[in-house]
Amino acid sequence: MLTKDTVLPRLIEIITPFNRAGTDLNAKTTFATDLELDSLTVMDLTAEIEDEYDMLIPVNMLPDLETIGDVADAVVKIKNA
Repeated sequence: MLTKDTVLPRLIEIITPFNRAGTDLNAKTTFATDLELDSLTVMDLTAEIEDEYDMLIPVNMLPDLETIGDVADAVVKIKNA
């Protein structure tokens, strides 16, 4: 069973190459404001996260995933369902 504490460090590793702004990455880091990611980059990042966890993030869930912590929560929810 996955937990946010186990998912968050791996997500930060996955997101690091996308962090061109050099922002400190933590659960409260936002994709749009802090990382300044455009929609295409977010889709690439989403694909990497889906591959890592062998899952699909529903498209209707994406607008609610504003922070790294939100994504960690979503991964845990989907994988433990």
